[in-house]
Amino acid sequence: MCAQGFSQELRQKQTQSLVLAPQLRHSLKILQVAALDLRTTIQEELQTNPSIEELPVDTKSLDEAPPESKSEDNSQESSSNEEIEFDDNSFEILNKLDEDWRTFMSEAGGVQSYTSEDAERREHFFNSLVTETSLQEHLLDQASLADISIHQRNAIEFLVGSIDNSGFLTSSLSDLALISELPLSEVQQAHAILKSFDPPGIAAFDLQDSLLTQLELKYKRNTDAYDIVQDHFKLLTRRRIPDIARKMSITVEEVQDAIKDIALLDPAPGRRFSEDNNRSILPDLTIVKVDDKWKVTLNSDYIPRLRISPTYKEMIAKGHLSKQEKEYIQEKMRSGRFLISSIEQRQQTIEKIANEIIRLQSDFLEEGVSKLRPCTMTQVAEAVGVHETTVSRAIANKYAETPHGIFDLKFFFTPGYKGGDGESISNTSVKDMIQNLITAEDTSKPLSDQEIVHRLKEKEIKIARRTVAKYREELGILPSNLRRQY
Repeated sequence: MCAQGFSQELRQKQTQSLVLAPQLRHSLKILQVAALDLRTTIQEELQTNPSIEELPVDTKSLDEAPPESKSEDNSQESSSNEEIEFDDNSFEILNKLDEDWRTFMSEAGGVQSYTSEDAERREHFFNSLVTETSLQEHLLDQASLADISIHQRNAIEFLVGSIDNSGFLTSSLSDLALISELPLSEVQQAHAILKSFDPPGIAAFDLQDSLLTQLELKYKRNTDAYDIVQDHFKLLTRRRIPDIARKMSITVEEVQDAIKDIALLDPAPGRRFSEDNNRSILPDLTIVKVDDKWKVTLNSDYIPRLRISPTYKEMIAKGHLSKQEKEYIQEKMRSGRFLISSIEQRQQTIEKIANEIIRLQSDFLEEGVSKLRPCTMTQVAEAVGVHETTVSRAIANKYAETPHGIFDLKFFFTPGYKGGDGESISNTSVKDMIQNLITAEDTSKPLSDQEIVHRLKEKEIKIARRTVAKYREELGILPSNLRRQY
C-alpha cells in the first residue's frame, strides 16, 4: 500500500480584480443619494474635514475664495496633488490643530469656548425631544389607571409584551400561561380586561376575533354584521354576497348594508401606534414649460454650498506648521476639492439625464401617463455619453415634479409594446388603459382578464392574458368574480 504524503510549496499567481478607490466609492454614493440624504452626507463630511466650510445660499460658486487668497490657492493646488502617506500620528495632529484653532479664535474674540453649561443645555435639548407613544406604553398607561389587583396588572403587562404590531396576540392564552408561569385563570381575567382597553379590538387572536370585539363594544352584537363575521367569515373574505344572503335568509341589499358597517372597523387596531416610516419626498428636479419649451430646474435648496476654507490656506502660507501638519491639511483640502467636484458632477449628470427624458417623453409631459413611451437606461446612457450603471445610480431615489404630479425617475424607464400605428406604447400606459377599462365597466358584469385582452386587441395592442392578470394585481384590482356587485 502506497502512503500519501503532504508537501508545502510557494507559488506565484497573477490575477486581475477591480478595486474601487475610497474617493470613487464616495463619489458614487453622492451620485446615488437623494437631495435630503445628500445634505446629511455633506454634513458628515463637514464634521470630519476642517478644510471645507459651508457658504450662504446666495453664494454663486461652490468653491469661491476671497480675491486675496486666490494666488495662494493656486500655489497650494500643485502641492496638494502630491501623494500623502498617513501614519498613526494623524489623529494627534488633528487634535493639536483643533486646540490651536480654538486658542486662536478665543484670542481673536471670534468664538467662545464650549463650556459645561453649554453641554448641559445641549443635553437638556435632546432629552426634551418628544417621541410618539408606542402601543405598549398606551396600554400600560391604561392598566396603571385601572382598578385591578397587582396580579392582574402583572398578567396584563406580560400579555402586552406578547402583542404584535397589528395589535394581535402571538400565542394562545394557555401557552402564554405556561411561558409566564402564571395561573391560566389570571391570564384569562387579564385578557378580558385588556380587550376592553383602547384601541377597540386590541389583544385579539386574529382578524375575526378583533372584528367581533369591535362590534360588541359598539353594541352591535345582535346585528347582521355580527352574525356575518361570526358565522360566515370565510364567505365574507371571498365576498360571496349571494351565498351569505341565502344562508342567512336575508336579501342581498341587507348583506351589503351589513358589510358597510364591517368596513368601518379597524382590521389592525395596533398599527396606528407603529413607527411612521413614511418619508417626505423632495423632488430633485422640476420640469416646467417656458416659452413653449420644456426645461428642467434642479433643486439645490437642501444641498450645502461649500468652499475650501481660506483660514487653512493662510495657515499653510504663513509657514508655521510642521511638515506633518502641512501634509495633513493638504490632504484634507484635496479631499474637500474632490467632494465639491463630486457634487458638481452629480448635478450635471442628473441634469443631462433629465434633459434626455424631456426629449423622449415630451408627449407624456403634454398629455399624461397614457402617452408615456418605452425607454431604457441603455438608450439614455448612449445619448448622454455615460455608462448604463451611471444612469442607474443617478436616477436612484430621485424624483421629478411634472405638470402631472411627482414621479420617481425610474417611472420614465419602462419596456413597452407596439401599437397598431407602429408607435411604441409603454407598459405603464397599458396599465393605465386596463385601469380605465375596469373603472368604466358594469359592476354587475365585470370584465374578465380575457375580455380585457380582447378590448386591448381592438386597439391593436397584443398582450397575453397572464400579463393582464399580472398588471391587474400590480394595480391592486381584484379578479372579476370578486369585483361583481349585485
